[in-house]
Amino acid sequence: MSFLDTFLSKQDNVEIKKLNKIVENIEGLEEKISLLSDEELSNKTSEFKKRLKDGETLDDILEEAFAVAREASKRVLGMRQYKVQLIGGIVLHQGKIAEMKTGEGKTLVAVAPCYLNALLGKGVHVITVNDYLAERDADTVRPVFDFLGMTVGTIIAGQDPNTRRKQYSCDLAYGTNAEFGFDYLRDNMVKRLSDKVQAELSYCIIDEVDSILIDEARTPLIISGEGDPISDLYYRADDFVRTINEDDYELDKKEHTASFTESGFKKAEQFFKIRNITNINNMAIYHHMNQALVAHKLMDIDDDYVVKDGEVFIVDEFTGRIMDGRRFSDGLHQALEAKEKVKINSDNKTMATVTYQNFFRMYDKMSGMTGTAKTEEGEFEQTYHTNVVQIPTNMPVIRKDLDDKVYTTEKNKFEAVVEEIIKIHSTGQPVLVGTATVEKSEYLSSLLKKRGLNHEILNAKNDKKEAEIVEKAGCINAITIATNMAGRGTDIKLGNNDPEMEEKVKNLGGLYVIGTERHEARRIDNQLRGRSGRQGDPGVSRFFVSIEDEIIKLYGGAAIKKASKRLKEDEHGAISSKRLSRAIENAQKGIEGKNLQQRKDVLKYDNVIDKQRKVIYAERDKVLEGVDLTDTIMHMAREVVNEFVDKYIDCKPRNYFKYYKSMYNAFMPDSTLIIPNASQMTSKEFAESTLDIVKRIYELKMMLLTEEEFYMQQKEILLNVVDKYWVDHIDLMDQMRQSVGLVSVAQKDPVKEYTIEAYEMFKTLNRKIRMETLKFVFSFEGLEEEE
Repeated sequence: MSFLDTFLSKQDNVEIKKLNKIVENIEGLEEKISLLSDEELSNKTSEFKKRLKDGETLDDILEEAFAVAREASKRVLGMRQYKVQLIGGIVLHQGKIAEMKTGEGKTLVAVAPCYLNALLGKGVHVITVNDYLAERDADTVRPVFDFLGMTVGTIIAGQDPNTRRKQYSCDLAYGTNAEFGFDYLRDNMVKRLSDKVQAELSYCIIDEVDSILIDEARTPLIISGEGDPISDLYYRADDFVRTINEDDYELDKKEHTASFTESGFKKAEQFFKIRNITNINNMAIYHHMNQALVAHKLMDIDDDYVVKDGEVFIVDEFTGRIMDGRRFSDGLHQALEAKEKVKINSDNKTMATVTYQNFFRMYDKMSGMTGTAKTEEGEFEQTYHTNVVQIPTNMPVIRKDLDDKVYTTEKNKFEAVVEEIIKIHSTGQPVLVGTATVEKSEYLSSLLKKRGLNHEILNAKNDKKEAEIVEKAGCINAITIATNMAGRGTDIKLGNNDPEMEEKVKNLGGLYVIGTERHEARRIDNQLRGRSGRQGDPGVSRFFVSIEDEIIKLYGGAAIKKASKRLKEDEHGAISSKRLSRAIENAQKGIEGKNLQQRKDVLKYDNVIDKQRKVIYAERDKVLEGVDLTDTIMHMAREVVNEFVDKYIDCKPRNYFKYYKSMYNAFMPDSTLIIPNASQMTSKEFAESTLDIVKRIYELKMMLLTEEEFYMQQKEILLNVVDKYWVDHIDLMDQMRQSVGLVSVAQKDPVKEYTIEAYEMFKTLNRKIRMETLKFVFSFEGLEEEE
């Protein structure tokens, strides 16, 4: 038992004891499996597949399959899974989340559960946070799976559909969360079944699961198409915002909102030469000037976004990486482009969207692993119906996590950080410094340059050099400044695989990690600490914090400032107290709670559209699969006939003129709808007589075309109509989602109002699809020319 076992919850202890019994059985098979020849070991794959086909379950063969995967790893990679890695693997197979500390070899942990579940032949997806890690991990394990007769693919940005389809057809596919999610959306926009690329969503393992399912879950995946042309209002609104002063607007950085004051409105009316800015006719101007205000006063370059090669790119606040292909919505991205004087790209129209929560819940079985998940266990259970199991470390963690050093000003803090780096660097001990933004990383870099200190800097602007920089970060005399991107998926090895240098670094105390401010989420701080002290290595971590840091200014409130004034500074200008540390941690908890509510809100809204999305996508799939659409078309016709009969016939007096006119306008060809003795019929009989005529017209058109040609025409019509109106519907839903919050002012529940409105909009969508489809299916135009 390792040192960390004492910290595991009782529930985890019970869980680990159960898993230990399974691991003991796996280890009991090791000698027998090790005696197999390479060919006999490889043939185990086909043996397992046959046993599954004959009725055994994955749990029946788990122990032997894990023993085979372990032996194959040992022979091919020279790496044998530790006992705790096998425990982690079983947790993953069970569809749970394994919390494993940094350096525990999570790539190797995934091998056995991937192998076991791939035996079903349904494909296993391993999700990582970026393309580099996807390729690296796939390349690491590919020799093992080659040996066992299985294939490994990678899903990365820029692949053509044929390559992508081939990668998905492999037994395992490694890729990023965004690529898997976007492929799901794109697959539900194709016109032919053969154009789909993604395999079925059977089983997935999500690496850095908290980053993907928690941090990124506030932003849904959106596929956009080109919308309206660029308005010159972006430029004019940008020019206007440059003329205002602090009295003309109000900011709430805590809520991330900006609004104009009365004086701001008056200046806008003068600038745009209009009488009343809040008049409905001036809503476009009002919207653009608001987005320009947000762009200038709330969005910071090298923090929220960067400008590279004449383009504005979003920076992920959690990883510090560029979010390639993503754009801010509702005109904000264009407002930033106007602010930075780069080319403004056209407004986007939402064509397809899904949240990560709803996408990953579509997998039959989902599991994940990370170094930090226990703090969010409640959310994992509530949203994904999975729990977190803390896995003990293979070696005790001996890293020293020192108390925070707190300073009254940010300037003093960074001066202290530089002095600390100089002091540590003089011994040769490697230093990793974590910063929250690109801007802060470059500021610290400039301070080190002034002191003549050579160092590496890793941020969103040079992320292509990530692997190269990280490799050297654990070497003697290394100083590395990095944004949060260095906290994910990277393993900093002491001495960079040089045994002699590794021993020297250990004797110096291992990697020294310095955090230059607390992050919104405590997990991100823990990830930075976790870069040091892997596999029982020595290490040190310490955070330097100032009262002027954004998180403390926004969420710490007056309490922290008040407490700091009563405390004395030491000779280096630092203050410290447990009360102050608790206040900072409480500020973090407050933000975590706010972000959790945001994720819940995103999910509540997407749950409404998710039901609609599944209905539309299921109907699309039926069409693509080539089912006979006769029943579908006739059902649509019945719906329309019943609607008009209810409106014009099932009443007194009957309005035959409006009924016939409505039917002709809807889809019936001219002079085809003649119903004798109509006055003597009940409404139901009248509807059935109409449908008999509709059916004869349908059969007549089928005779004029070949049956195959008619069915192909119906398929094409239905797909085009569904896609056209579904895209419009999605875009309208997106617009409604952004405006529905206003009802909370009237003491109404926005989600409830959104749900009611969405239901009515979906009914309207279905009616539009019916009408348009019938109009084209029953049209005889163009047939004479063809004849």
